[in-house]
Amino acid sequence: MQTEKGQAIEDASMRVIEAEIGEHGYGPREWEVVRRVIHTTADFDFAGANAVYFAEGAVDAGTGALRSGRAVVTDVSAVYGGMNKRNPGRFGNEVVCRISDPQVAEYASGHGLTRAEASMRMSASQVDGGVVAVGNAPTALLEVMRMREEGLARPALVVGLPVGFISAAESKAELASSGMACITNSGRKGGSAVAAAVINALYKMI
Repeated sequence: MQTEKGQAIEDASMRVIEAEIGEHGYGPREWEVVRRVIHTTADFDFAGANAVYFAEGAVDAGTGALRSGRAVVTDVSAVYGGMNKRNPGRFGNEVVCRISDPQVAEYASGHGLTRAEASMRMSASQVDGGVVAVGNAPTALLEVMRMREEGLARPALVVGLPVGFISAAESKAELASSGMACITNSGRKGGSAVAAAVINALYKMI
């Protein structure tokens, strides 16, 4: 639970963000997400050059899935590390991250996959109808899109915000044009903290 002093600092930070951004093109619920991302990163590019993209109905899809107790599947443990731990317990959401499972490493090696790809494929039952949060591995994001094309799993929402120089921007552009319910951004920026911030913002709107 936030202390009074901590809440005062957060409120002051949000006022700074509002003042510096000024007018923006986001709807009220989308802005709650973007503002939380900026608060987490102190990076105003997420409202500009690397703007956050919302598929139609994405926020409602995410909050609905979380409210219904569906799983949150992450590509790396750092995403869960940035989440408010009280939230999954409130709604009964299992948080799944299999990147370090020995079985995942074995499956990846045997099938010519990265561990990130294998972790998503081996979590198909939780991905289906769940919320996927990718903050690190573009290969995980691409795998989720392949799984959907194969009819293996259809997530309620994909939060696709991998960071990096190889395939990060490209995987996010593919996600934005995929027709899936998604929240993503343009360019190389992103990361586990950003993906966690989006999940935290969704929980705040339930």
